[in-house]
Amino acid sequence: MKRHVEIKWQDETLAVTLYVPELENQAETFPLIVICHGFIGSRIGVNRLFVETATQLIKDGYAVLCFDYVGCGESTGEYGRSGFDQLVAQTRHVLQEAAHFPEIDSQRISLLGHSLGGPVALYTAISEPNIRKLMLWSPVAHPYKDIVRIVGVDTYQRAWQHTSVDYMGYGLTLAFFESLHSYVPLKELQKYTGDVFIAHGTADIDIPVEYCFHYYYAFRSRSTGKSDKEIILEADHTFSDGCSRTMLIDSTREWLSGERYYKQSGGAITRTIGYSI
Repeated sequence: MKRHVEIKWQDETLAVTLYVPELENQAETFPLIVICHGFIGSRIGVNRLFVETATQLIKDGYAVLCFDYVGCGESTGEYGRSGFDQLVAQTRHVLQEAAHFPEIDSQRISLLGHSLGGPVALYTAISEPNIRKLMLWSPVAHPYKDIVRIVGVDTYQRAWQHTSVDYMGYGLTLAFFESLHSYVPLKELQKYTGDVFIAHGTADIDIPVEYCFHYYYAFRSRSTGKSDKEIILEADHTFSDGCSRTMLIDSTREWLSGERYYKQSGGAITRTIGYSI
């Protein structure tokens, strides 16, 4: 079951799609996964990544909420006029509103962030202690450096010269770029005490796959909270081919359910990376 919702955010309207398993009775509630899309993305996802993810997750008894940040997809406003902090604020607002939906178990809400949505989800989870599960797909690790690299140094320099610059139809302001300086996820993640799953593709040319390992070992150094990772062979940044997308979604579902595929090798339990058994 799918329904479209609008959530007011300041003077703007956020477009939201809520996917819910079929109700057996009107009083039934479901754990919720909120998906945070990446830089100039949308709640649909490239090649319908988030639509397919939601379609699979509701089979496991989860409700899934996908939304467009201000100025993206069908939400009103202009993306890039404000900073990273406003992306976190919008996410927190969506969480608060979703907690009141009658289908949702407000005590079981998780976050899934892709690309720039990864650190947005992380900082949101740090601010919301009831978020006990966090999933990061191809997460940005250095917001300022990574976004400047993606848009190009020339584009960034034009923002300095003119206070804003057009990038693929989005007006990115200097304030947007400068806001990214203040956020260093790998240093702040110690503040998150819940469980974490990280997935990344080896053919990602936008965000280096090495970031997955940086996140993983940093999360493992915490005194509380478990962490796991999945490296998907030959997958690009948006897991655009069918095989890698299936691996991504299946491994995420397995992690959520507590089931992970292992095999016995040389007397030790080792992970079979990139393939399901």
